[in-house]
Amino acid sequence: MGRWEPNARGRLEQAALDLFGERGFDATTVKEIAERAGLTERTFFRHFADKREVLFGSSPLRESLVTALDAGPDTAPPIDAIAAALRATAELLQERRELARRRQAIIDAHTELQERELIKLASLSSALAEALRRRGVAEPTASLAAEAGMAVFKIAFVRWINETNRQDLPELIQNALDELKAVTAGK
Repeated sequence: MGRWEPNARGRLEQAALDLFGERGFDATTVKEIAERAGLTERTFFRHFADKREVLFGSSPLRESLVTALDAGPDTAPPIDAIAAALRATAELLQERRELARRRQAIIDAHTELQERELIKLASLSSALAEALRRRGVAEPTASLAAEAGMAVFKIAFVRWINETNRQDLPELIQNALDELKAVTAGK
């Protein structure tokens, strides 16, 4: 097995998604993932704590959201600053639609993974709220804007992975934000 071959992490992710799709999450072992990737179990554990981490491990999503929010204009209203950060981060995800679909199908088929996904989304919301507070946004406005932003993201993401007309994720985020604004305006 090629211990030092490039892109071990990517190969492990791909092998895991393939096996989770073929056999199901519970029926797939770390050993099988490593073998499918042409690597050792030891290499797997250098990259991931367990097989769930393949789906939820360190993603650039959190860092990207916070960085984009921090880079935005200080004068933007909190929900607009959040929306701009979401759209900027969505650009990173745009090329990974098929991977996102496969990942979400695996999560949707497993209750424990659904719970883990909710924890991840709550963590993203907390990070956004903290970034808003650093910008001087008071509570509860910071938390409300962050939670609303994550609701917008969730709605847009589901539409995006299920879309057949291939709308871009940033566009779907803007559409969901516009719908939220219409709801809160009483229209």
